[in-house]
Amino acid sequence: MPEWWTYDPSDFLLFSPRTYYRLLEHHNRAMWPLQLLTSAMGLVILGSLRRPAAGQGRVISGILFLLWIWVSWAFLWKRYATINWAASYLVPLFVIEALLFFWIGVAGGRLSFCLRRSAAGILGVALFVFTLVFYPLLAPLAGRPWAQAEIFGLAPDPTVIGTLGLLLLLEGGVRWALLAVPILWCLASGATLWAMGSGEALILLAAAFLVILAASSPRFTWRKHEYS
Repeated sequence: MPEWWTYDPSDFLLFSPRTYYRLLEHHNRAMWPLQLLTSAMGLVILGSLRRPAAGQGRVISGILFLLWIWVSWAFLWKRYATINWAASYLVPLFVIEALLFFWIGVAGGRLSFCLRRSAAGILGVALFVFTLVFYPLLAPLAGRPWAQAEIFGLAPDPTVIGTLGLLLLLEGGVRWALLAVPILWCLASGATLWAMGSGEALILLAAAFLVILAASSPRFTWRKHEYS
């Protein structure tokens, strides 16, 4: 029997990279044209950040609630769990995250988002815009067809990274209860993609590291100055 240190990370994969990306392709085709709707929701969030109005926090929290619930059911439960049994154990975590957004942000109205001239604010906006606009381009850049692109609100990775960016824009500082699940997903999915030999693993792991740094370091100030 080989010693444990002789194993390669790919030896622990329950599926091949080709199987995973084909699953993304089937998911995108089955969901069309919801890609347009979830992208529009992302644009609504951007607009709400740029020109905050009454109820802005409830609107953004409500959108995140819907998207996290949808990803947990339509992708994790209905598709990903068919090739990776561990995905079924992550579904409750996504549901908990969605319910936290509903309870704290929608029902309680205790979440408000704003743009800041701080390292945390710049990072937050950059992460959200990256996942909304540029994340779908990673598939063709990696030589995969457009049908395998990962879209905010439909695939977990861009949805999670975009959520992390928004959480850095919360007024009043860090909400670790809301950060826990997204960071955990970044680590788990990043490790899976690393085992698959995908460069996208570095994006997830870097996002988790930078958000933890921004949320915990005093160098990342949480000033309330907004962009005009």
